[in-house]
Amino acid sequence: MAGKQQQTAITPTRAENYPEWYQQVVKEANLAESSPVRGCMVIKPNGYAIWENMQADLNRRFKETGHVNAYFPLFIPMSFLEKEAEHVEGFAKECAVVTHHRLEPGPDGGLVPAGKLEEPLVVRPTSETIIGAMFSKWVQSYRDLPILMNQWANVVRWELRTRLFLRTTEFLWQEGHTAHATAEEALVETRQMLDVYRDFAHEIMAMPVIQGAKTVAERFPGAVDTMAIEALMQDGKALQAGTSHFLGQNFSKAQSIRFLDDQGEHQFAWTTSWGVSTRLIGALLMTHSDDDGLVLPPRLAPTHVVVLPIYRDDQERALVLDYCKSLVAEVSRRPYHEGRISIRIDDKDERSSNKVWRYIKEGTPIRLEIGPRDVAADVVFMGRRDKSPRDKGNVPRQQFIDTVADILDEMQAALLERALAFRQAHTFQIDSREAFDAFFASDDASGFVLCHAADDPAYEEHLKSLKVTARCIPFEDNEALAPCIFTGAPGCRKILFAKAY
Repeated sequence: MAGKQQQTAITPTRAENYPEWYQQVVKEANLAESSPVRGCMVIKPNGYAIWENMQADLNRRFKETGHVNAYFPLFIPMSFLEKEAEHVEGFAKECAVVTHHRLEPGPDGGLVPAGKLEEPLVVRPTSETIIGAMFSKWVQSYRDLPILMNQWANVVRWELRTRLFLRTTEFLWQEGHTAHATAEEALVETRQMLDVYRDFAHEIMAMPVIQGAKTVAERFPGAVDTMAIEALMQDGKALQAGTSHFLGQNFSKAQSIRFLDDQGEHQFAWTTSWGVSTRLIGALLMTHSDDDGLVLPPRLAPTHVVVLPIYRDDQERALVLDYCKSLVAEVSRRPYHEGRISIRIDDKDERSSNKVWRYIKEGTPIRLEIGPRDVAADVVFMGRRDKSPRDKGNVPRQQFIDTVADILDEMQAALLERALAFRQAHTFQIDSREAFDAFFASDDASGFVLCHAADDPAYEEHLKSLKVTARCIPFEDNEALAPCIFTGAPGCRKILFAKAY
């Protein structure tokens, strides 16, 4: 008896086992794998190429807003963290600490740490304190402000439960750090960078996000205010995709970032920090991918078009490859977004069906299969990753060349529209504690819930019992006030709640 035919390229499907589906998409798309170091990952070329594209676009946006790149040490003296009590308390359990600087042969033939450091060094969990120490040297006068800096780096946060891209002990990110003469300037910076993240998510990732302020309980340790962008994944869980922090004068007082103002008076600077990480790759995967593998928005795809030549003998090979190479030469000159169309030929000695499915699983936006009959008819046989693998057909060669950029833009827009429709269908307004509890009581509860609530830690334990967190207090469409469904406090705005990663 014949076995059951596999209907999807990825098993299990999202409906069958979402966490395992996620792991299989990462594997089949060749994005990353676990490393020999517990909790850490190896980002493979396919995954790193996506990160490079993210970096390039964000870097452009940062520089357009006046920021410059720098680099600060991986190691932070423990005393630096101790200067800001709330900050160190918030990160203490996640810190990796270096206590020795030398290895020596041990009695059993192995190696043992030998040279004990005078002061332990914390492996960078975030850089506010070390950067603040440098700012304190660089800032003397109001004329030295603002300082607008960013660094691309790795950080370490000791995680117990890890998942590739979403939560690993070491990950890559950018962290912006700025210092200003006034609170107003720093607040404008904080919101401006959150807007940069929102625009990047919408325009490049095709991922709709909600902007808002974090509640007191969810605020960055040491910050006066934390703002975030929140996205909804296909399993109905929220994912914090980026944060921007108004640090007030907390870190400048701890690190003595002082300056003479235009009246000759000493003042403490007002500082901010903001960042996104390789978690965005996980967000990208869970926003768009399907049961056949990764789906990439064209603006982040390392390769926009892959050409798969099909032939039976050397004579056909020469004919088809000549046609494919001339096509690639023409298409690669076509502009797209901030650059040109990225197109390549895969002429590896492999069954064409295997190649097709590999590029489907890797999320390449457009596949062209070209054989002798296509050459004779001067057409390309096109498949699009935003459509069913079976939904493909002939397109005249010149028409494809003339419209390929439009096709990619159409795909980009369709992915955003699809993700936005999903979020709208899974966002619910709830007006009572009983309805809130009933909604989240199930382990399968999914979606965003908006309800009027006080920014009050008093009901935090109740949220924990439901495995729910307050994601943010949305900025938009949040003027109407009503009593808190948990405490009864009057005059509350809506807070966004969800189960989350």
